[in-house]
Amino acid sequence: MGKITKYFGQTIFSQIFSLIPLKEIISIISNGGYDKYTKKFNSIDHLITLLYGVLKGFDSLREITNDLSINEKRLKKSGLSKAPSRSTISDANNRRSASFFGNVYSMLYGLYANFLSNISDSGSQKWLRLLHVIDSTTITLFSSILKGAGRNPISGKKKGGIKSHCIMRYYANVPFFVRFTSAATHDSVMNKLIDLAAGSIIAMDRAYIDYALFERFTSQGVIYVTKMKKSLTYEVEGEELFVVSPDGLVEVRIKTVLFRKGDLCHKARMVTYWEKNKKKAATLITNDFTMDYVDIINIYRKRWAIELLFKQLKQNFQLHTFYGESVNAIESQIWVTLIANLLMTVVQRKAEAKSSSGKKYFSNIMTITRAMMLYYINLYKLLADPEAECNNVFEDATQLSLPLFKT
Repeated sequence: MGKITKYFGQTIFSQIFSLIPLKEIISIISNGGYDKYTKKFNSIDHLITLLYGVLKGFDSLREITNDLSINEKRLKKSGLSKAPSRSTISDANNRRSASFFGNVYSMLYGLYANFLSNISDSGSQKWLRLLHVIDSTTITLFSSILKGAGRNPISGKKKGGIKSHCIMRYYANVPFFVRFTSAATHDSVMNKLIDLAAGSIIAMDRAYIDYALFERFTSQGVIYVTKMKKSLTYEVEGEELFVVSPDGLVEVRIKTVLFRKGDLCHKARMVTYWEKNKKKAATLITNDFTMDYVDIINIYRKRWAIELLFKQLKQNFQLHTFYGESVNAIESQIWVTLIANLLMTVVQRKAEAKSSSGKKYFSNIMTITRAMMLYYINLYKLLADPEAECNNVFEDATQLSLPLFKT
């Protein structure tokens, strides 16, 4: 009987988990004291357990524990010392601070930020490397432990909700700054926390409009672009500039305006343009007076990238039910989901670099990875040609089992 040559030395899950440097995790645990008074289910076991559950898309702790008990031997190669019970995971979700997973995420972002942003400049849009995007997304909770947005329903209690506030660099496509609040908290709570280097550009929606914030950006050398609120009052300074299309229609109107609030006076550039797809005019404001108006419009349109990130998270990961009902358990699971998303984004970029076919869609990568999580197959060969790689492994497995059935 010949030796099987198509198998890889690590499972798919082990290859993904190996992207996390163990020394850095141990340092985080030591500095934060996350394993203090822990006897058996340590922080690494906790991380492996939740990451495995998130990547597999499990809805409950029961699903996780049943799967872990069956595949305990394979998962030991990833570092899991023992398959935990449901109560053990539940207790850890409530007791081990979610900041542990937040620190792991921050460490991983620092490790892979340059790799994720290593994309060639797109034509004349040199500002893309400086672009940041800010927004929030709300996750509805089944219980009412966090205050939900909106009015109370006529019958029954209003469900709770957690809001995730994120800032991301456009090229990296994963957030580098994350804060959690109740769903009822306004986005402007982030205004005091935004801290960007001079020369940075940030695109944001109308929820973040604050003259004091705009003045701080201007003094720090940060360019902002946001959409105008109809309720804002302003004074026009100087003459307006009109850009007229060949058919004689005004396509863009540019003017310098002053916003006043008490003793505060903020000078801004207002760009009004026609949105053909929506058949209405839109107005942007910015503190940049030199950039071409086309770039100003494109900067705001790039804000949609963070909406695509939120869509990616909610479509590919399990965020409609949680493995615990405490705030700490919910935040822990969201952090692990962000860790899984970052790791799979790294896998996506590496797969694209190794493949001659170019673009690899995140949802396809997640589907393939989830189905083959504990198979001993080279991850990048699998993503390059899933059908051929699976056929090779399964053919070898079939040939191995055939002698068992001989009479």
